Amino acid sequence: MKRLLVQWTIIIPILAWLLFFSGLIDSNSIFQLIASVLLILSVMSAVHHSEIIAEKVGEPYGTIILAISITVIEVSIIVSLMVTEGEEAASLARDTVYAATMLILNGIVGLCLLIGGLKHYEQDFSKPSVTIALVSLISIIVFTLVFPTFTESVSGSYYSTPQLIFASIACLVIYSFFLFAQTSRHRQYFLTVGNDDDQDKAEPMEISNSMFYTSLIFLIVCLGIVVLLAKTLSPSIESIIKSYHLPETLVGIVIAAIILLPEGIAAVIAAKNNRLQTSINLSLGSALASIGLTIPSVAAVCIYYDIPVILGLDIKSIILLGLSVFTVMLSLSSGRTNIVYGVVLLVNLFAFIFLMIYP
Repeated sequence: MKRLLVQWTIIIPILAWLLFFSGLIDSNSIFQLIASVLLILSVMSAVHHSEIIAEKVGEPYGTIILAISITVIEVSIIVSLMVTEGEEAASLARDTVYAATMLILNGIVGLCLLIGGLKHYEQDFSKPSVTIALVSLISIIVFTLVFPTFTESVSGSYYSTPQLIFASIACLVIYSFFLFAQTSRHRQYFLTVGNDDDQDKAEPMEISNSMFYTSLIFLIVCLGIVVLLAKTLSPSIESIIKSYHLPETLVGIVIAAIILLPEGIAAVIAAKNNRLQTSINLSLGSALASIGLTIPSVAAVCIYYDIPVILGLDIKSIILLGLSVFTVMLSLSSGRTNIVYGVVLLVNLFAFIFLMIYP
């Protein structure tokens, strides 16, 4: 573990910082490609360091740290782009949060159910944990992505300032009490159900204090460079999307996909090892953090800088989001899964991407 930590999760972010300060990214497409690779590897390095920290503090704090780390990256990228581009990025927060939610609910959860079902036929998980997470998630989704389309104080898919403040407070209250349930009052609901197939082969991981503090420092280092590289590369991503005459909303999907990649890998591996509860904790916890923390952060920045922020989805997107939430609710309602649930969720994901490209 120490060797792995030294070999790439420390070297990669240092190389990324050196490339960023060299000023070569804007001058050559080859360096932009290198920066893109370093961006993805830095995200994975950040997740690796958060896993080291999580191993030290124990579950379910591990999945919480991972979810919040990913959300910090998401918030930082969105806020930095909105401050830089102003009104041109008014819908970026909505597009990224919507894309992240659809990718998590349909993509990550669907793939976990499919992979786990193919290997184990059926898998068990804690129904109360899913109920707590979905009740919280549905309320936050409606407050942030649905209501702004139908409110009348401001024309368009906007909240007025008092409405934006109320929605932000509601998100923080709901997410805070979800964390309270997950870490204290109902912690037992979120502990792993089932046996880890690799548990007998795994060696105990001993996290020393020096490794813990090293990971803590480099987690911050990784988060910082991810934000800066994403901000630097975003114009290139937008120009590529425009060159193929694709909708600009795909920028949000690209950002969300990059951010969620390592978390998705971790969730799928957990499902493959018969730890579906860990996969669900990661997935639903990340969806909650993605909306419950991103929207209040974006709202605070927009109110301070007087930047308009579009939150409400159109009717087609609301229907797709409602279908996704409803399908996840039915798929996780019995406490047991199979491959059919996973396939249906993945089809929902493909429909989301297809209708984004061909509206």
